[in-house]
Amino acid sequence: MKVKTAVVILNWNGRRFLEQFLPLVISRSHDQAAIIVADNGSTDDSVEMLRNNFPEIEVIINPTNEGYAGGYNHALKQVDAEYYILLNSDIEVSENWIEPVIAMMDADKAIAACQPKIRSYFDPASFEYAGAAGGFLDRFGYPFCRGRLFQTLEKDLGQFDDACEIFWATGACMFVRAEVFHTAGGFDEDFFAHMEEIDLCWRIKNMKYKVMYCPDSIVYHIGGGTLPRTLPGRPI
Repeated sequence: MKVKTAVVILNWNGRRFLEQFLPLVISRSHDQAAIIVADNGSTDDSVEMLRNNFPEIEVIINPTNEGYAGGYNHALKQVDAEYYILLNSDIEVSENWIEPVIAMMDADKAIAACQPKIRSYFDPASFEYAGAAGGFLDRFGYPFCRGRLFQTLEKDLGQFDDACEIFWATGACMFVRAEVFHTAGGFDEDFFAHMEEIDLCWRIKNMKYKVMYCPDSIVYHIGGGTLPRTLPGRPI
C-alpha cells in the first residue's frame, strides 16, 4: 500500500546506532511516516536485533553491501511512497522534524528535495559537518555548507534561520520526492558512499526542480558513523 511519507534508514553493521536512535525515530515519527530499515548486507546481528526488539519496523534486506548509493537504489525500489526521507542511522531526530519539511514540499511542487538544519550531536549548539544549513558549490566545484567551511563549524546563532534554495541537500537527512528520485535515475552507484547526494541534486536541478533548506526542522548528527570524514571523496 502506498504511503505519503517513508523514513528509510540504511544500516550497515550499525546495531549500536539503531538501539540508540531508532526508538526516538519511532516515537517522533510514527504518526507521520512509515519507518523502514534497509539492511545493507550487515555482518553483525542488526537484523536479528531489529526483529526481536522492533517487530513493528519493516526490514528490507539487501544481500550485499552496495554502499549508500547502491543500497538506497536497491531498497527504494521496494518502497511505495510519495516522499522518501533518507535518514542516517546515527541521527537523533527532534520533535516535529517531519511536518515543516513536508508542508514546504506540499506547498511547492517544484521542490524535489529538501534538508533540515543539521546540528552536531556532541555539540548541539553548533552545525554539523554533513550538511549544516544547506549545501552549495563554489566556482571551482568545491562543496561547502552554510555554517560549515572545510573543517570550520559555526555556532548556530540563528544566522541561517531563513528557508532558502540550496544547491545540494545532505544525504544524512534528505527528503526527496520518490517520483523525481526514480525519474532522475537514483544515485550514481560509482560514488558508493560520498558525493552521491551532490550528484543527484545537480541532476534534479538540471530537471528544473528546486532543492531547499528548511530551518524549522532540526536533527542532530554524530557523523562518521559508517565512514570517516577523512576518507577520500568526502565533501570537503
